[in-house]
Amino acid sequence: VSLCLYRTFRPQLPSTNHSFMSPIFPCLVSVLAKYENQINVFSEFLEDLPDTDEPVWVLGECYNVKTEKTGLLSDVHSRLWFTYRKKFSPIGGTGPSSDTGWGCMLRCGQMILAQALVCSQLGRAWRWRAEGGQPEEYHRILHCFLDRKDSCYSVHQMAQMGVGEGKAVGEWYGSNTVAQVLKKLALFDDWNSLAVYVSMDNTVVIEDIKKQCPTACPHSQSQSRSDWRPLLLVIPLRLGINHINPVYIQALKECFKIPQSCGVLGGKPNLAYYFIGFVGEELIYLDPHTTQSAVESEAGSGVDDQSYHCLRSPRRMKITNLDPSVALGFFCKSEDDFDSWCNLIQQEMQMKRNLRMFELVENHPPHWPPFVPPTKPEVQTTGAEFIESSDKLFESEEEFEILNV
Repeated sequence: VSLCLYRTFRPQLPSTNHSFMSPIFPCLVSVLAKYENQINVFSEFLEDLPDTDEPVWVLGECYNVKTEKTGLLSDVHSRLWFTYRKKFSPIGGTGPSSDTGWGCMLRCGQMILAQALVCSQLGRAWRWRAEGGQPEEYHRILHCFLDRKDSCYSVHQMAQMGVGEGKAVGEWYGSNTVAQVLKKLALFDDWNSLAVYVSMDNTVVIEDIKKQCPTACPHSQSQSRSDWRPLLLVIPLRLGINHINPVYIQALKECFKIPQSCGVLGGKPNLAYYFIGFVGEELIYLDPHTTQSAVESEAGSGVDDQSYHCLRSPRRMKITNLDPSVALGFFCKSEDDFDSWCNLIQQEMQMKRNLRMFELVENHPPHWPPFVPPTKPEVQTTGAEFIESSDKLFESEEEFEILNV
């Protein structure tokens, strides 16, 4: 009964426009945290992988649950899992010391970015081992996400960078806003040299990506295909008005079959999840709505990583319950990898001309402002406390074009 009442009540909370300045908001967050954690524990006994002959797709990999369950679970458990945390240093020095109740989309943004970094540094086939012995690159990736102000992709950096996107610290983010934040923070990450491209107006422009990803000057005659920076491509979409339009369900599922799949940001109203695959008519996701204590670790040392991997059975939800506002993620390590992704998308578009979720075009639309590849600002900081956003076009959560059939 409590579970049903909670699920009914939770989506109605007007959390998107509240900040920690509201006198009742901290109390509300405390109550939500209590019930979210209880529900997470309770639901572990309710969910298990279905006994089905249908294939299970996880980030471009296909599994038979009856014959490959161990491999499937190992794959899911290897994904980095970021949740609410508490008892970290106050954001901005005087802000909140926990992101419970408001940071779920930030945590999902961390997960999709971490998946790109794992693929870049360790490869898609890498698997986590609970007994330890992980490579140095793995611990360096985790250090990028620790809950402290000097970690490149910490909740501190994301929350403060969000101020430049019009979001107060403690305010709930949508998938498009978190993608814009990640794009800017990646400029400060010299180790990974990741290029984050966020599409605008449901359109991916090949010409713009090929300007952003090269490490050499775009006009250099000596540039080779090996000069490509790893690419995280994020495509924010709105696939309906109040509910996902059923005509896009199959196309969304196809995204998880693509080898470059990096997952999908989305969820239910005010409940963000990181979707990593599907089985039948259900999506498989990692859920950030569990509050854990912040992890401390010195620079250059290993991280106590047990709390960064979700070892319970994969969570699932009916795809028809998905909120229509989503962001697709794809990772392309090389230019050949990106060209292969383009070919796959173009083939899919030719088969389903009238059911496209987004457009893939060769050249920059002439009616758009000129494309200028983002560059690292000349500031001495690990993030942008920051940087005033200069590319506001199409960035509002409310300004997506509604896709029509």
